[in-house]
Amino acid sequence: MAYDIANPEEAVLRELCTEYSNLTPEEVQELVKVIYNLADSVLYPDADVFIDIYNEVTKSALVVYHRQPLIKESMYAKKVVGLDALLENEPGVLRSMQTGVNSIGLIAVSQEGKLITQSIYPIKLNEKTLGVLIVETDASAPVVSNTAEPKLSTIIRGEEEADNFFVDRLSENVLIFDGDGYLVTANEGAKQLYRQLGYRDEIIGMFYDNLTLDYLTFDYIKYKAEKATNNWLFDAETRFLQYYFTIKYSWIKAKQRLIVIFQDTTEVKKREEELVLKSVAIREIHHRVKNNLQSIVSLLKIQERRAQLEETKKVLHDSISRIMTIASTHELLSKQVDSYTSLQQTLTTVIHNFHHMFGNFRDIEIFLQVDDNVYITTDQVVTVSLIVNELLQNIFDHAYLPDQSGKVQIIGKAVDSMISIEVSDDGCGFDTKAVKADSLGLLIINGYVKDKLKGKLNIDSNKKGTKVTFRFQKSNDVVV
Repeated sequence: MAYDIANPEEAVLRELCTEYSNLTPEEVQELVKVIYNLADSVLYPDADVFIDIYNEVTKSALVVYHRQPLIKESMYAKKVVGLDALLENEPGVLRSMQTGVNSIGLIAVSQEGKLITQSIYPIKLNEKTLGVLIVETDASAPVVSNTAEPKLSTIIRGEEEADNFFVDRLSENVLIFDGDGYLVTANEGAKQLYRQLGYRDEIIGMFYDNLTLDYLTFDYIKYKAEKATNNWLFDAETRFLQYYFTIKYSWIKAKQRLIVIFQDTTEVKKREEELVLKSVAIREIHHRVKNNLQSIVSLLKIQERRAQLEETKKVLHDSISRIMTIASTHELLSKQVDSYTSLQQTLTTVIHNFHHMFGNFRDIEIFLQVDDNVYITTDQVVTVSLIVNELLQNIFDHAYLPDQSGKVQIIGKAVDSMISIEVSDDGCGFDTKAVKADSLGLLIINGYVKDKLKGKLNIDSNKKGTKVTFRFQKSNDVVV
């Protein structure tokens, strides 16, 4: 069959697909084939037939083709190609687009406000749903069906058997289908949910495939259930349009009943997504802070190299060490997912940074011993890092003679509700009473322990070395 690009219906379909969808040229061509096949077909002679695609702009279904009935007037007085089919009016359209499952005989409302009956069939290429074919008839027209009476009696029997009083009081949404796949019982929560999804007619009596919220069909479920030795059970999570659900399926062999229990977890999922986005944003902030601090360090290093006085060089070098400690902790926090991190990882980062600053010219070994199960919050990470960095800096500056080697030990542990960190050396020691109260190092250590950590500081020193211990309360926010 040759396609005529001058065909106005094809031209409009291609234009709408290009402007409002993510369909590829190959996929659009598949839809073009469908409209030419429909034009040559005598199928559905008394129905309005449409092709809808997913509108990526409005997140609704978009009408891209309309074939009017062959043997009677159309139900539509105005042009509908280019208009959206809204969820609240035509729930089956978006449902079939997403699930790839047929929706047969659903009541809907047209763009002109008329009640219609829709049967919706996905149009697929390589397992991808490109759009849907919609067959619409007047909902007020009589429906002739040889199976209507038996199905009605089946529904009545099912409703008589079901304990509706119990089902209606369950917090979950419950659907019970008979052995042929027709809904016989639904609690009020389930009915309300389907009304929210745009279903306008009574769902009791509907076939399973018209109600499924995931990709399972009734034939597949029945096939799996019949192969099972005992009652068939299956759990799933699914997303339907903008909603999230957890679903539990149970096939009761003795009663030939399918029980579907599902919970709307949309709000939980949204909160989880918000937390993930917030966590990503916080990690990005830490990363940018680290980069900015490294820029400052680069400027200070230039100043240090140009400084003439040794005292000035010393002050700049100490400042660089402190800023590098803060930068390294922000680098650590930028890689964290949780709101806490291990004390061992924090102190390992401090030691690595310190070796980078001093390791080339001092023969002093640093040993770390920290319990694996000790964690601190992200707020405490920078504070603890700065305190330990300051203690190490004091040791390297004052505890040993220039050519003297030494050993430094850092111990971290949890005792009851307290975290204890001990930094000790085997250096020459000092007179704690003679240390100047306005010493910058001591001011930083005292201030951070008492003001930031709300902790307690203890310093013991003699000729055999110095031991500094600080303790602070565990945070209730840390849950490992």
